[in-house]
Amino acid sequence: MTPDLILTNARVLTMDPAAPRAGAVAVAGERILAVGPRAAVERLAGTATRVIDCGGRTLLPGFVESHLHLVLGGAELGHLQLHGAHGMAAMTRAFRAFAAEHPERPLLMAQGADYAMLDHPVTRHDLDAIIADRPIAMTAHDHHTVWANTAALTAAGILHGLATPHGHEVVMGPDGLATGELREFEAFAPVIALGGEARLNLGIATGGEPSPWPDAAERAIDRAKVLRGLQHCAGHGITSMVNMDGNLYTLALLREMQGAGELLARVKVPFHFKPHMELSELARAEEMTRAYADDWLSSGFVKMFMDGVVDSRTAYMLNDYPDQPGHRSDPLFRPARFDEIATEIDRRGMQIAVHAIGDGAVRTTIDGYAAARRANGPRDSRHRIEHIELIDPADIPRLGALGIVASLQPPHPPGAMDFPLMPTLDRIGRARWKDAYLWKTLADGGAPLAFASDWPVTDVNVLRGMEAALTRTPYADDCADQRVGLMATLAAYTAGGAWAAHRDHLTGRLVPGLAADIAVLDGDIETAEATTVGAMGVALTLCGGRITHRRAGFAA
Repeated sequence: MTPDLILTNARVLTMDPAAPRAGAVAVAGERILAVGPRAAVERLAGTATRVIDCGGRTLLPGFVESHLHLVLGGAELGHLQLHGAHGMAAMTRAFRAFAAEHPERPLLMAQGADYAMLDHPVTRHDLDAIIADRPIAMTAHDHHTVWANTAALTAAGILHGLATPHGHEVVMGPDGLATGELREFEAFAPVIALGGEARLNLGIATGGEPSPWPDAAERAIDRAKVLRGLQHCAGHGITSMVNMDGNLYTLALLREMQGAGELLARVKVPFHFKPHMELSELARAEEMTRAYADDWLSSGFVKMFMDGVVDSRTAYMLNDYPDQPGHRSDPLFRPARFDEIATEIDRRGMQIAVHAIGDGAVRTTIDGYAAARRANGPRDSRHRIEHIELIDPADIPRLGALGIVASLQPPHPPGAMDFPLMPTLDRIGRARWKDAYLWKTLADGGAPLAFASDWPVTDVNVLRGMEAALTRTPYADDCADQRVGLMATLAAYTAGGAWAAHRDHLTGRLVPGLAADIAVLDGDIETAEATTVGAMGVALTLCGGRITHRRAGFAA
């Protein structure tokens, strides 16, 4: 067979242990035809073969983004970005400039707020001082808290409170009115709805479907936002992604885009199981699994939240929060109930992914996976725990023993990339820093690693995430160095992520017969200083043999 495309003069890292390096890659259709020495691969060229000289750049499998929120991320590209803004003056300048640019918007929504933006907890009165006559709100970087002004709370109908499920809260003040702090998805959903993006949040907020089903015009609006997200990800070398929220509407929207040639990456979408659901709802998950099971769109897994986040003290801990004695938060699923749910999902042959940040949530999740194995017997389940920001040392070896994937985000540890050290480290407590944000310790204990960004919680730029992974320093002398090294980091963003998503038969390695999912970096990552990796950039991205991104100026 004659290749359609040859990428040559590259430093090829195949992520295949049997043949880890090469000089060129040949592509035929959507698949890799050959990988090997430059001269041997170039001899395969025919008269119609397109040859791209990579100029000594690193070429590797397209990145597998193991945990992101594609639809939310695409929508939020159009919001105000507050990353790095601190103090009332900076917030005021940003919001008022954004308001002037968008006089038509019913809600001025900002992203990238953090819990230490002001020297006191943010209230609606702070936001009223910025803009009082239009609804404005800002989302915490972790996406588990929203702060809204009085106009937004009033327009959303929640100024006087809102009945919410356990774990979700409209925080009320002593005056009987909402303070402006909205904790977790169902508390801030009415504010999100003001901006016209309620249906895009259903997958993560309630696990439900839009009703009535969006018409063609509404779907076109949503598709444009998703396409913007896909293009943004392609620009960072991403060819596969595990979308950690979703529903049948998400998959239907992506299928439409696939038919229109707009699907620029392989996407896996879960059924989101919420605490209010009965086990019978898992029939919907099975329906999604049957209907979407090709090389581009798939489901086959169930996502759950076991707790919230550290900064808002909604992460479930085994011990009291050091700065709030008597408070540990609560799991969103009681242990016995989670055991039952996990066992049933596992019995139906689906994968499970659970957001668990506090050590109590992590233990409850591990216990549930162990219960499922006892009931159903061992299988190649590859159940996952997302984040694992704090873990009790006794639970570390249980991950490897049960084959649980540690799905981790190198940009998340405070101080590693964009997140400030405080208040997170204070919430965790000095005595537990050594048990927080472990990577190497988990890997050494036998846990398979998959790395990701959790975009839009953090920047989706994989190379920035890699720099965070390669340059992170211990918080104190009694904290171990958690870096796993360059090749292990690359593997966790490629082959490891593909394996964790049950996609290793298709992508994650450069092997003849697998998908031609490829990223060409704008440099040689093996010789680059770790502190420069984040600025390197991606010159070229191919997904299924199709160029989905080309940096301006790169001759391709």
